[in-house]
Amino acid sequence: MPKYAALIYGEQIPDGEWEPDPEQMAAVMAEYNEFGEWAGNRIIASEALQGPETATTIRVEGGKGGNLVTSDGPFAETKEVLGGFYIFEASDLDDAVKTAARIPGAWEEGGKIEVRPVWEIPEM
Repeated sequence: MPKYAALIYGEQIPDGEWEPDPEQMAAVMAEYNEFGEWAGNRIIASEALQGPETATTIRVEGGKGGNLVTSDGPFAETKEVLGGFYIFEASDLDDAVKTAARIPGAWEEGGKIEVRPVWEIPEM
């Protein structure tokens, strides 16, 4: 069965401006747990990511074996940030879209889900 990635995006909130109370966080997690129970073993992997302020962006100057250059923060300044992802199986893109539409990030304020087929690289 084909694999798909569902990338969960939300609006970037400046540092220190959002401190969820325990009830708020429990409600959000309950929604994601409900999705996980519904999707069951179709889910191959999923993770929530820390904020973009924790990111380190890297590049290698001069090609393979070249000079490693790092910078703090995300690659680009944007209004939306990647907050987490799922990798799951679906019969086709339509099925993948219907599955991703059930992820809470799809209907949360400012939320969006990007669905992409996973590139299955054949063994060589």
